[in-house]
Amino acid sequence: MPAYNHERFIADTIDSVLKQTLDDFELVIVDDGSTDATAEVIAGFDDGRIHYHHQQNQDAYNALNNGIALSRGRYIAILNSDDLYTPTRLQTLLDECRAGARFVFTDVEPIDDAGNSLADTPHPWNDWHRGNRDFYFQENDLYRGFLHGNFMVSTSNVFMTRELCEQVGRFAPIRYLHDYDYVFRLLQASGDDARYLHDRRLLRYRIHAGNTLSEAAVVGREQDREVIRTYLLATLPPETRSRAAAGIDRLIALEHELIEVRRQLARRESVPAPAAAPPKLPRRLLSRLKRSLRHGG
Repeated sequence: MPAYNHERFIADTIDSVLKQTLDDFELVIVDDGSTDATAEVIAGFDDGRIHYHHQQNQDAYNALNNGIALSRGRYIAILNSDDLYTPTRLQTLLDECRAGARFVFTDVEPIDDAGNSLADTPHPWNDWHRGNRDFYFQENDLYRGFLHGNFMVSTSNVFMTRELCEQVGRFAPIRYLHDYDYVFRLLQASGDDARYLHDRRLLRYRIHAGNTLSEAAVVGREQDREVIRTYLLATLPPETRSRAAAGIDRLIALEHELIEVRRQLARRESVPAPAAAPPKLPRRLLSRLKRSLRHGG
């Protein structure tokens, strides 16, 4: 469990782990330099299965890598410090791995800051997630599905064998899209041993209120584009990748050019034509008018 400034949520998150129907686990919490009362909330739990570690702030992917390195189990699950497990999650996913899976994830239930379900609301997140899932159901292929969108949603949805984790390696130093990059590597390594329990909502994923558009929205999309480009090219024979890369890059450049041309055309069409200059009066008539005004008639 990577944790950072989630004093408001982390008690419920820890409770959702401690209340699992499976009780044979360790909970490794890596506090990534929280400046709020996160550490104090964690200290309020008296359970020998909890192992707390504090580090200077190093970003989420480092907290994940450090937590995995500290863990000792044969299976590894991840839970961010504001999300929640449903009570049967760990047992259900462990059973899948014991039956032959190496990587398992489930559907998710979105919740708000107060823990209320957003699943059956007109929240725009539902449209995004439904679109990604619908594409997967249409294609019936996990890899193609993820090229369309990240329907795993979060690192909180990862459950894997330690052997697979060691094969895949560390989370990449990608600030916003480390989960998206990681799931492609999990799929590449696990092959047919990946399982998506699409009809089980065993993770409650928190969507925070009041999020505003920021520079992160730009950086995140740039990283998204690069991840998709990387793992799309990875599916092609080596001898064709350079051609495909050139075509992909040109398509991206063309899209930017089209946006700019359309913007310029729209600006040109929205600017009104300059008003015609008023007709000039003959010089004699203008002089008479001036004299008339000076003398009051």
